[in-house]
Amino acid sequence: MIVSVGIDVVLVERFARALERTPLLGDRLFTEPERLTGSGNPRSAESLAARFAAKEAVAKALGAPAGLRWHDCEIVTDPDGRPWLTVSGTVAAAATERGIHRWHLSLSHDGGIASAMVVAESGE
Repeated sequence: MIVSVGIDVVLVERFARALERTPLLGDRLFTEPERLTGSGNPRSAESLAARFAAKEAVAKALGAPAGLRWHDCEIVTDPDGRPWLTVSGTVAAAATERGIHRWHLSLSHDGGIASAMVVAESGE
């Protein structure tokens, strides 16, 4: 059963400028697997912006509780290139409190905008 939905959009150029202005921001927001492609190259600004939008969408789906840590929500990519959402720590605890046991994720970027939508599902 669907518990909640979260969606977020990010202006790619603005996000890229923030990353350039604050070099450690990428490390604070993303885990190493999120920052790098499977071949070890840095991800594009569009890809990072979509991953940031996904983290924001997760927070919205959870009702934006205080104390969530960025690294406790990770967007990983399977061998076919499909993004998956994994949660741990503070995000997993908030999800468990709300009866959320499964996440569905969609990422997109086009025309200078990155977006993400998540659906939170209970175990029922």
